[in-house]
Amino acid sequence: MINYQKYAHVSPCEYADGLQREQFVDQGIRELWPQIPRIAGPAYTVKCGPGDHLMLHAAIYRANPGDIIVVQADPDFAVAGGNVCAIAKQRGITGFVVDGVIRDLAEVREMQFPVFARGVVPKPGSKNHVLPLNQTIICGGVKVDPGDIIIADEEGIAVVPLAQAEEIYQIAKVRAEKDASMSLDEWQDAHHKKVESRLAELGYE
Repeated sequence: MINYQKYAHVSPCEYADGLQREQFVDQGIRELWPQIPRIAGPAYTVKCGPGDHLMLHAAIYRANPGDIIVVQADPDFAVAGGNVCAIAKQRGITGFVVDGVIRDLAEVREMQFPVFARGVVPKPGSKNHVLPLNQTIICGGVKVDPGDIIIADEEGIAVVPLAQAEEIYQIAKVRAEKDASMSLDEWQDAHHKKVESRLAELGYE
């Protein structure tokens, strides 16, 4: 059984050592309230129809505790509000990552439910489009498969393919431990040498 919590011990910045740029969600999808905690967990994927939010509302009753619901949605209509987020939190959902918008931000902030999205819009979507849940989606330009591991905080959102999860985690963990073990003076010394060496390699005088 995968220990998803360990992935939250390392910043998305450290996962950059093991992941290509295309595994990091578009920076327009950001935390919606300040000092949001880092979250990590398996993706439960949702695609909503144009102007619609039915499938996200269905997903909060089908996703497992610990899941992060990842949504591909119409950015012109809110897919969730305070009550939907409250139910998701009550059911143990770790958070939402939405390529779209929500509403009732004050309520979401007050309940401290982690939501990452493009922003807020007062107008909600409708409930007319039935689409399959837990299928491959595109969120913020990244292909997300069900079960891929999501790590999200104020630094950004990493999508770790499940098949590579342990390998990528170990690379990120090594980087985090290396940085933590160095003083700023030590880091500066190594950084300065690296920069000057690279400049010399490229013919800079």
